[in-house]
Amino acid sequence: MPGSCGAGHALNPRRAPKRVVALSGETAARRKAERNGGRSQGGGSGGSGGAGAAPWRQRRPPERRGTAVGGGRLGPRLFLAMGDVLSTHLDDARRQHIAEKTGKILAEFLRFYEDQYGVALFNSMRHEIEGTGAPQTQLLWRKVPLDERIIFSGNLFQYQEDNKKWRNRFSLVPHNYGLVLYENKVAYERQVPPRAIINSAGYKILTSLDQYLELVGNSLPGTTSKSGTAPILKCPTQFPLILWHPSARHYYFCMMTEAEQDKWQAVLQDCIRHCNNGIPEDSKVEGPAFTDAIRMYRQSKELYGTWEMLCGNEVQILTNLVMEELGPELKAELAPRLKGKPQERQRQWIQISDAVYRMVYEQAKARFEAVLSKLQLARPAMEAVIRTDMDQIITSKEHLASKIRGFILPKAEVCVRNHVQPYIPSILEALMVPTSQGFTEVRDVFFKEVTDMNLNVINEGGIDKLGEYMEKLSQLAYHPLKMQSCYEKMEPLRLDGLQQRFDVSSTSVFKQRAQIHMREQMDNAVFTFETLLHQELGKGPSKEELCKSIQRILERVLKKYDYDSSTVRKRFFREALLQITIPFLLKKLAPTCKSELPRFQELIFEDFARFILVENTYEEVVLQTVMKDILQAVKEAAVQRKHNLYRDSMVMHNSDPNLHLLAEGAPIDWGEEYSGSGEDSGSPSIPEAATLSEKRRRAKQVVSVVQDEEAGLPFEAGPEPPSPASPDSVTELRGLLARDLQAESPPPAGPLPNGAPAQESPQLESLQSVAAPEASSTLASPLQQIPPGKAVDLEPPKPSDQETGEQVSNPGGRPPIHTTTEDSAGVQTEF
Repeated sequence: MPGSCGAGHALNPRRAPKRVVALSGETAARRKAERNGGRSQGGGSGGSGGAGAAPWRQRRPPERRGTAVGGGRLGPRLFLAMGDVLSTHLDDARRQHIAEKTGKILAEFLRFYEDQYGVALFNSMRHEIEGTGAPQTQLLWRKVPLDERIIFSGNLFQYQEDNKKWRNRFSLVPHNYGLVLYENKVAYERQVPPRAIINSAGYKILTSLDQYLELVGNSLPGTTSKSGTAPILKCPTQFPLILWHPSARHYYFCMMTEAEQDKWQAVLQDCIRHCNNGIPEDSKVEGPAFTDAIRMYRQSKELYGTWEMLCGNEVQILTNLVMEELGPELKAELAPRLKGKPQERQRQWIQISDAVYRMVYEQAKARFEAVLSKLQLARPAMEAVIRTDMDQIITSKEHLASKIRGFILPKAEVCVRNHVQPYIPSILEALMVPTSQGFTEVRDVFFKEVTDMNLNVINEGGIDKLGEYMEKLSQLAYHPLKMQSCYEKMEPLRLDGLQQRFDVSSTSVFKQRAQIHMREQMDNAVFTFETLLHQELGKGPSKEELCKSIQRILERVLKKYDYDSSTVRKRFFREALLQITIPFLLKKLAPTCKSELPRFQELIFEDFARFILVENTYEEVVLQTVMKDILQAVKEAAVQRKHNLYRDSMVMHNSDPNLHLLAEGAPIDWGEEYSGSGEDSGSPSIPEAATLSEKRRRAKQVVSVVQDEEAGLPFEAGPEPPSPASPDSVTELRGLLARDLQAESPPPAGPLPNGAPAQESPQLESLQSVAAPEASSTLASPLQQIPPGKAVDLEPPKPSDQETGEQVSNPGGRPPIHTTTEDSAGVQTEF
């Protein structure tokens, strides 16, 4: 077009070059009149072929520059660049095509979900009536694991995509595991809304730029940067942490030291592990119906085996399901049209993929919530039918199963004998070794922490410090640094040679599941210990009696832990083997069996068709064919002493019949009941009228790494005081306790960290000097209480799964509009 600028200068009108276009004298005069005296450049004579005056291209008025939705301000270059990319490649026609494609996939999946909902409801009610289930656990479990707690807090550097700079941000992880980012610590203390809350479900942590650049290069073929060219991202330190998602936006952080990188990596990995487990386990109908529908839908597309993106809540998983099918299509269509250098095309593709992910998320959320509401309204009528006709439904299902079993059993047994049975011991061994090591490490960590606490109680004169130490111990399972040694035992898990054979895309599914079991068993052991100790303290024991009681309770809890951990591991092994072998068998049997299944539909009464499905019954029959081999393999493994498993014949019946009644009481507040002098972390007394309000303001932290706000770069966190080696046997521990109780040494002047003996004064002084808080120290107490008025009055922000998992605060109070990347990303990156 005459008079227009080149595409390369459209992003910044101020840099548009001066271009002279030959126009007729009449045209130049007319344009000059329209500009009301605007500048023109004369040249040449008039006439149709002469060179007339050519105007300078006018600059865009300042009021038209990009402003982010919600009051945040974007740099004009980023706003125009993102707007240009998205408007070019995601125009109205393509957005409409994406919406139609998404709607088609969602409609097909939701039909599976509606079918599975009735089956899951029937199974849940049948289980409730028949009462078949696992034996009662020996350990107690707490109903509210982390109430008003902060897991971690501190400063880290985040990369600003708008101005390509790194900014220091105050970040914290509340009990719901959403990474909350504030402008700075002052903003947090003044209760300013956070800039963003990141739900990390589906993300991976990368600790090097090489890993990230490799993934980005693989996500968009043909964009691998040549050696010597500038990468897509530059990190000012050698210790980056990058949150990478296959479809959504990426987040870039960096630290100054390797120690800080390790701590933040452990914390963020804990966030990912928790957020990936987004479907509540206490959901007996909606959860199983959704996961079965996902499996059935993917199997209808000939996709068997484990799925790595089955992480997050229902809407996030559903968005991943759509993107799995929609992403390759968009990539094949748009990748050849991206312009610029390789790193520029990578940036463009990340922006496009993130924008599409947001669009799909909003559409999936609306459709899923509508269907779920419809099913919940129909649930009472379905429950009435099930309760009335339960016996007839069970009889009809058993008749159907017998017919299907007679048809497929010969084929299934041959397939199991030839393709599955020989490999079960190898799979089981690969699972058992790291899992058993992890649970053993959980036991050792629990033993060490209780032993150190007992030694501290001895040396510090009774129960004066008991409340402080029990507060720390109560949060042991949620301390990401102390639990890291347990989680790391699962990292060597490999299924070499078996992964490709059984179509296991990744072992991360099994690693995270085992790690969640470890955390649950640790918390159960700690809570059982708390409950029994609290009951013992009601008897008013002396210091000597208290220490003996602590040791006796520890031995009692460890026996219960050994039994429960054995039960949990055996169940985990069975579930993992089924998760690996069943999809493989279904894929093997599909060519000869799947086409014959529709003829069994006539065996189901029409009234029961919502609660009995041929496909589900077929899978149950296949499961039964391999289940006896799996149970036998796990039973034989329990005989091997190296795995520390109880045999199935070893059952602890009602060893403590009244123990579970103790868990029904109110939660124990060790800080309030056993605070010694009555002071609360050194804070001043609070007026009685303001006690409730201030109590809500206080947020106890499991572990805190708070950086110095005055510094331009984060300093290395001070090392935690070393812990002396704890006794490895009960006999050694009893001897040590007896010697300490007989000693007549005066109580130490200050607290002893981690059970250091009182008589070792040089070592004690050195440890206290390390642990003493300093103005420039970056490591706070593992259970530091934020002083009154320092924390927000409301409960910590909950992690949002809004779009890419990031919830953005709205400074202007206006609701955020999430339509395209330029809208939401503007608020997200303008910190």
